[in-house]
Amino acid sequence: MKPTQLLMCFMVLICTYSSQAQNQKSKEFKVEFEKFTLENGLQVILHIDRSDPVVAVALTSHVGSAREKAGRTGFAHLFEHLLFLESENLGKGGLDKMSARIGGAGANGSTSRDRTNYYQTVPKDALEKMIWAEADKLGYFINTVTEPVLAKEKQVVKNEKRQSYDNRPYGHNFSVISKNLYPATHPYSWDVIGSLEDLQNATLEDVKSFYNRWYVPNNVTLTIAGDFDVKQTKAWVEKYFGEIKRGEVIPKMEKQSVILTETKKLYYEDNFAKLPQLTLTWPSVYEYHPDSYALEVLASYLSKGKKAPLYKTLVEDKKLTDATEVFQYNSEIAGQYMLSVTAFEKTNLNEVINGVDEAFKNFETEGISQQDLNRIKAGQETAFYTNLSSVLGKGFQLAQYEIFAGTPDYINQDVKNILAVTTEDVMRVYQKYIKGKHFVATSFVPKGEANLILEGSTLAAVVEEKIVEGKEDSFDASIAATYEKTPSKFDRSIEPTYGESPDVKLPSVWKSKLSSGLNVLGIENHEVPLVQFQMQIKGGMLLEEANKIGVSNMLAELMTKGTKNKTPQQLENAIESLGATIRAYASDESIFISGNTLAKNYNATMALVQEIILQPRWDAKEFDLIKQSTLSQITQQKADPNSIARNEFKKLLYGNESILANNRIGTEISVNSITMNDLKNYYAKNIAPSATNFQIVGAIAKTEVTNSLATLNKNWAAKKVRVPKPIVTNTIASSKIYFYDVPGAKQSVIRIGYPALAATDADFYPVQIMNYRLGGGSFASQLTQQLREGKGYTYGINSSFNGSANKGPFIVSSGVRSNVTLESVSLIKEIVSQYGKNFTENDLEVTKGYLIKSNARAFETLSSKLEMLYDISNYNYADDYAKQHENIAKNSTIGDIKKLSEKYLNADKMIYLVVGDAETQLKKLEQIGFGEPILLNKPAVK
Repeated sequence: MKPTQLLMCFMVLICTYSSQAQNQKSKEFKVEFEKFTLENGLQVILHIDRSDPVVAVALTSHVGSAREKAGRTGFAHLFEHLLFLESENLGKGGLDKMSARIGGAGANGSTSRDRTNYYQTVPKDALEKMIWAEADKLGYFINTVTEPVLAKEKQVVKNEKRQSYDNRPYGHNFSVISKNLYPATHPYSWDVIGSLEDLQNATLEDVKSFYNRWYVPNNVTLTIAGDFDVKQTKAWVEKYFGEIKRGEVIPKMEKQSVILTETKKLYYEDNFAKLPQLTLTWPSVYEYHPDSYALEVLASYLSKGKKAPLYKTLVEDKKLTDATEVFQYNSEIAGQYMLSVTAFEKTNLNEVINGVDEAFKNFETEGISQQDLNRIKAGQETAFYTNLSSVLGKGFQLAQYEIFAGTPDYINQDVKNILAVTTEDVMRVYQKYIKGKHFVATSFVPKGEANLILEGSTLAAVVEEKIVEGKEDSFDASIAATYEKTPSKFDRSIEPTYGESPDVKLPSVWKSKLSSGLNVLGIENHEVPLVQFQMQIKGGMLLEEANKIGVSNMLAELMTKGTKNKTPQQLENAIESLGATIRAYASDESIFISGNTLAKNYNATMALVQEIILQPRWDAKEFDLIKQSTLSQITQQKADPNSIARNEFKKLLYGNESILANNRIGTEISVNSITMNDLKNYYAKNIAPSATNFQIVGAIAKTEVTNSLATLNKNWAAKKVRVPKPIVTNTIASSKIYFYDVPGAKQSVIRIGYPALAATDADFYPVQIMNYRLGGGSFASQLTQQLREGKGYTYGINSSFNGSANKGPFIVSSGVRSNVTLESVSLIKEIVSQYGKNFTENDLEVTKGYLIKSNARAFETLSSKLEMLYDISNYNYADDYAKQHENIAKNSTIGDIKKLSEKYLNADKMIYLVVGDAETQLKKLEQIGFGEPILLNKPAVK
């Protein structure tokens, strides 16, 4: 999977049910579609949505890790990677290169136990190009896979495994669970990503056999959703896919539920963990099983919110943790039900499981009320609409139902099944699947803290990769494949032309300045019956005292923990009963109160926001819980190499004199020193309408928004708040390398950069243009092409300019295989140094093509429209700034790019930070030429 989409795909896989419900009073929401089947068996689903001039195309193959064989695991995921590289007519670089030219969102994919999908949203004039390209990947791909191509992509997948599993806290937990929940013969007993040994042993013949068996039209569903002509699209699908040969009959996967004959307890001392974690896993049901709906409600009720039995017992009463989680992981042939608790430091996990048992007994006694059931369903309704707010979201859901429920129309039955859940059902599934049943318990604890594990636990079998210097297969990714082209009825090497250019209309923005000083901006949009908003109160960490860092973060957390007239539980219940979410959080520069609600419940939701702002509760019990939770987060960050890199890099970027050098949640010392009075003083001085922007988008008119704010405008006391300009004077005279030691790290996390520009600077958008081919354009960027595609050093790398109203940094970010740390840093330095000198007409053409054409999809979703309003209100951008940026891009020249590169990309005046294994990597970095690396945490050295 490409990293940008990991979270979204995980949610599509695991949270299907919680995102597809409606309450009983709502009208049936129906996604219209047309389905047809080609003679070769390809299933095609079309959905029209003309709200934006874009089209989402998704190709889903009904093959995941469950179709693999023991000893050859990881093939489905390896294929997901391979299909992006080259096909006979797309050529080297495949869809990734074309995506940049056509202004696509970026070709992406994901692999699960049961399916692999490939997807992208593009301007509608590129639809024929996408259909041509996807057909080329399906039918004209395998000849392009050579030994060098396979060897390189093995390294990329290994790097993904290191980044996602091996080099992070609790990364091996799921693997241990799968091996012990399922028999060795069960296809869910191994990880989707596979084992490193199996990946290394994969041969070219293995790869071709897998492709020929599973990547055939009669095992694939093509989904097209958006603004297009149906008749023409059908003709294109027939033209490009029709002659691809049908494969062998694909056998149906029979359901394979599992029954544990005993409870299994396992433990592992985790090199990256700082806190003990307990996970309990029960065998459960397959996807769309009749009981899955009640089990989803049970998961929500047990763990989410103040009324949740697990929250009451483990968080409030016993104070063992700051949160609990219960969720379903249902797949095509079986499922699992999981409860996870990351406990506070030094907590014995036997106390945690005793608390779980106590919470379960309380649930057995009290059950779930009808009111709570309705509350959970209301939240599901909002989540359902949110999941369908983009054409890609609609396409995903239609394909999901087609493959796993047998028809896209199952969306209507699915909703009925959710609405049919009763309180009796919830208790019944608890009794059937959880109470008194055997489970797998995993205790993951920090190194040297085996005294915290569950009694009776045995050591889990975990394969730890040993990174050996210089021991990786060599390959030359530049070697072109030679092969005889697959015959076709027409010349497929000719890329289709663009269709009619889309008429890009920017959202219409309305503005209002209220008498209190509150600044209001909105966009009215009725595509889905939702409203999203955010109240941005400027200041954040910038208004804190140097010895009290963390005040704004804790204040934001406390603001939604009750009001003067509502207990924390009553406020939570009021929000959830509306199917709404209201969240408060802090950034370096602001406090945000954001929300998502059904349009019909907007006024009631805003009444609660008003109450939160004007009538804080100052709940002492909640304050103590937040403090403990924050301290736990600080401890967890010390275990995560990426968090370490982020926090250390801020210190190096801004220096000791700047408040921006701090981690906004604080340190153990600052958080322990913060009192309730500190929060009250911050609130009294700084929470004011004159320092606030209110941004709102969705199915709501300006008059209704203005009316909803009338009481807040009247009662919110105006006061003058001066947000200080932070000190950003840290100039880099010459480059230095800094190293933070994480002994035994499988990857080195790299950050390279310097304090650069504010978003309000005249050069800020021009440097975005310049950066696209350097590292801002994903697979169109030089950094990705050379370090990932050319060398196989990394799973992902990017560069960016990150300004706000204040000067922000230029950063190159990556995680690389530990034993190529020196080579990676050297190559990054070389690419940055030579970028302007080597910039070509083709680079400029690709950059312009992407930046101009991508405007068609720039403001498709509610969240993207909200981001537009944020930029306008904070940076004084014009309402049509997207068009202005388009003109800047159109008029850019190679000379402009070279000047910008010379001015802003001096690799000899940057900070270089590496977080990794000092014992093997530190000394070698002297060869970069910036002197002896500076070790930031000397006690960690062996």
